[in-house]
Amino acid sequence: MSKKPSERQPGSAKYRANPSLKRAENALETVLFNSRWLMAPFYLGLVVSLAVLLYKFVQLLWEFILHAPSATESDIILGVLSLIDVSLTGNLILIVVFSGYENFVSRIDPAGHPDWPEWMTKVDFAGLKQKLLASIVAISAIQVLKAFMNIDATFDSVKLAWLAGIHVVFVLSTVVIAFSDRLSAKEPH
Repeated sequence: MSKKPSERQPGSAKYRANPSLKRAENALETVLFNSRWLMAPFYLGLVVSLAVLLYKFVQLLWEFILHAPSATESDIILGVLSLIDVSLTGNLILIVVFSGYENFVSRIDPAGHPDWPEWMTKVDFAGLKQKLLASIVAISAIQVLKAFMNIDATFDSVKLAWLAGIHVVFVLSTVVIAFSDRLSAKEPH
């Protein structure tokens, strides 16, 4: 037999009769609530990965500069697209770090930091999903564009079809998630 909702309330007779049950529940809730801090090392790890990505960006930029004098227009465009690709991946990491920390670990107080971006403390979980997917779509589009720009050098119709197909899946996924988020926002809770 299921208990009535009023019997599960903290002020109910069950809790008044058994204070140790209430203490156990409070202890469990405290452990669960504080477990959110286990995510902080993940975000610090992503900051380290951002530093590694910066190292790779500097390598790509150096190679780009060295080869620019003898490069064709197509090579320059491909080089720029590679740099944009790495930059977008860095943006993706920042979005995950700031929004994930803000949404799942602890609020960030921007009061002492007037130069912090406004979006940083205003992205909720639905916004985080949409920003992540938009970044993934942009990265995917760059991969397809790079393959298309390099079509004369190494034409591989199967690879190009896979890249385009995966890009279409990312675009459709983004549209479906944005639509479902919009529908759920209109529904009364």
